[in-house]
Amino acid sequence: MALLVQKFGGTSVGTVERIKAVAEKVKASRDAGNQMVVVVSAMSGETNRLVDLAHAVQSPPSAREFDVLLSTGEQVTIALLSMALESIGCSARSYTGSQVHIRTDSAYNKARILEIDDLRVRADLQAGRVVVVAGFQGVDESGAITTLGRGGSDTTAVAMAAALKADECQIFTDVDGVYTTDPRVEPKARKLDKITFEEMLEMASLGSKVLQIRAVEFAGKYQVPLRVLSSFQEGEGTLITFEDDEMEEAKISGIAFNRDEAKLTIRGVPDQPGVAYKILGPIGEANIEVDMIVQNISRDGTTDFTFTVHRNDFDKALALLNSLSQTLNAREVDGDAAIVKVSLVGVGMRSHAGIASRMFGALAKEGINIRMISTSEIKISVVIDEKYLELGVRTLHEAFGLSKD
Repeated sequence: MALLVQKFGGTSVGTVERIKAVAEKVKASRDAGNQMVVVVSAMSGETNRLVDLAHAVQSPPSAREFDVLLSTGEQVTIALLSMALESIGCSARSYTGSQVHIRTDSAYNKARILEIDDLRVRADLQAGRVVVVAGFQGVDESGAITTLGRGGSDTTAVAMAAALKADECQIFTDVDGVYTTDPRVEPKARKLDKITFEEMLEMASLGSKVLQIRAVEFAGKYQVPLRVLSSFQEGEGTLITFEDDEMEEAKISGIAFNRDEAKLTIRGVPDQPGVAYKILGPIGEANIEVDMIVQNISRDGTTDFTFTVHRNDFDKALALLNSLSQTLNAREVDGDAAIVKVSLVGVGMRSHAGIASRMFGALAKEGINIRMISTSEIKISVVIDEKYLELGVRTLHEAFGLSKD
């Protein structure tokens, strides 16, 4: 008998018919001899509706009351799914985050899970019930309801699986697994049978939207076997696993990209100790996250400093740089919001030389200019003009043999 934690997202439970379909899928797993814990999101569109309601009453909403409101979306789903299971002869019991005592810190809207009391859940499983848990929410030390941020149901599912020492945590989505890249950009993208936690973490952080980053981090930390599956079609999905010897053969697992990038440059800054801090300190204090950084040293004792930020922060960062340029005696400031970041990801890079030169050569052959480069043990990222995104992804996909047969 296996203990499985299954998570179903908003599109998977978006209508009564889909909730009934999820109930049939869960019952089939239970009837196959498995103990079942099911974590669900709010029905698709419901969280947005609640957000709009809150802003219609108070803007910005009180953080504490906002979480009380948002948590109701999942409460509707757990009740409906439990009813659907009961209606087909499958004993079920629903729990909100506070009832199952998913204890979090007090950071409203982006709380982190600290511990889970699994006694009630284990008692229900022993009694043969399916346990249905509200995702995305918990309770802090004072008893206040908290939410985990967008996509937090993935984290709830992984945390439940870790607490229960589940055999597998299965994330059901509207895609049937993790692909070598976005099939909407490259139709020849291939579904991966497995990918390492490290690679999945890089893919998620670099723009792949299949799983929430925190959920992957949690699964890796507590060694929870994680599988991505489709709610709407049968298949084995993609297993997110630990690195093994076979992984050395697959040099590149996938290509991630991020359209939400913007590049800023401050030119002709005096090249002296502390100049990077003088530039990035105020940027950080303004709560703007910096991604890639390049600093060039010229012969006249000045330096050009270039960095990327999220496109939503571009105007704010540009205004800050313009005000800093006078203090720093910089020559000029410029920015470009029409860029994208494209990244190769693969644990095989550790043991294979020549990946970077092959990447740069493939892009050069298509006349795609590289603006910035960043590397780590298992990834190479480049910044290119936005207009070359699709061509760049397809070119690299072909160059590294990632296309399906």
